[in-house]
Amino acid sequence: MTSGAVRAIPQLGRAALAAAALGLVAAWVWAPDPAPLDGDAAGTLATPAPAMPARLQQEPLQPLPAPPVLDAGKVALGEALFADRRLSDDDSLACAGCHDLAHGGADRTAVSRGVRGAAGQMNAPSVFNVSLHLAWFWDGRAATLEQQVAGPVHNPVEMASNWAQVLGKLRQDGALVARFASHYPQGLTADTVADALATFERSLITPDARFDRYLRGAADALSADEIEGYERFKRNGCASCHNGAAVGGNMFQRFGVVGSFFDGRVARTADLGRLNVTGREEDRHVFKVPSLRNVALTAPYFHDGSATTLEQAVRLMGRHQIGRELTDDDVRLIVAFLHTLTGRWKGHELK
Repeated sequence: MTSGAVRAIPQLGRAALAAAALGLVAAWVWAPDPAPLDGDAAGTLATPAPAMPARLQQEPLQPLPAPPVLDAGKVALGEALFADRRLSDDDSLACAGCHDLAHGGADRTAVSRGVRGAAGQMNAPSVFNVSLHLAWFWDGRAATLEQQVAGPVHNPVEMASNWAQVLGKLRQDGALVARFASHYPQGLTADTVADALATFERSLITPDARFDRYLRGAADALSADEIEGYERFKRNGCASCHNGAAVGGNMFQRFGVVGSFFDGRVARTADLGRLNVTGREEDRHVFKVPSLRNVALTAPYFHDGSATTLEQAVRLMGRHQIGRELTDDDVRLIVAFLHTLTGRWKGHELK
C-alpha cells in the first residue's frame, strides 16, 4: 500500500471505512522486507498457493501464503538464538520469554516484564506472521525485521543489553561461533545475529487455518455461525482496517476514529503512538493495525493490554473505530469467526 493510502485512512468517515475495504485490499500485496544477508530467497514461496474460487477472489481477507523458502541452517540458528537468554543483560530473558511460540507467539500478559522484573508499557504482539507486516512495533519505528531485533536487546526495560555485551558472551561459545562461521562469511557479528533471528521470524507463517480452507472453497470448513460472523465482520466495517492475508498489519490507523479511546485515562508516552516516531501531531494515537491471525490465543488485547477478552475488544472496537454499539449477537458471531483464524505451525494447530 502506498504511504498516501496509509496516511489517508484516519480521515475516512464511517461509511467510507466500510466501503473502502475492497479497494484497500486490491492495493495491498505481500511484499516481504529486504532479503537476509547472502541472498536467501526469503520472498520465494515454497509451493504455489492453491487457487481460490472466483467468487472469493475479491474478498477483503486473503489466505496466508505458504512459508517462504529459507536457508534451513539459518532458520535453525535463529530459532536457537530466539530461545537464548544470553541476549539479555542478566541472562534471564530470551525473545521467547515475551513471544511464547507455544502460546500463540505472545506472553498473554497486559504488558511484558523485562530483566530484573522491569515492566514495559506495551502489550507484546504475536511474532507469528510478522514478515507480512508493513513495519514493526506498535508505532512502526522499525522498517525491517533486522531493525526490530535490535530494539528489545537495547531497551532498558526489556533485555537492557547492547551488541558488545551480547557478542562478548556468544563468542565464548565455540560451537555457536562455528555454526555462524559455516553460514556467514563474516562470522558472528551484530548483523549476522540480527539476520539469523529475522530469518527465523520469516519462517513463522501459520497457514491452513479453517478460514483459509473456507476461502479456498471448502464451504464446510466453517459453521453457519462462523460464516455469519465473517459477514458481520465485513458489514460492520471491521475489514476496512483488518484485511489482507494477515488480517491487519498492513496499515496505520488512529485508535479512536469515532470518539477518543483515551479520554479519562492517565496520559502515557506509549499512548502517543506514531507521534513518538514522526513528531507530527497528526500521528497522535496512530498505531499499526494489529494482525488478527491467531487472535483467539493472544489475550489481552490492544497496545496496552487493556481489553481482557476478545468479546470486550470487539465491542470496544465497534464503539471507538466505527461508532457503533454492536449487539450481543454481533459480538458473539464476530468472535466465533475470529476463532477460525487460528493456524498451524510445524504441522500442528496453535494453542
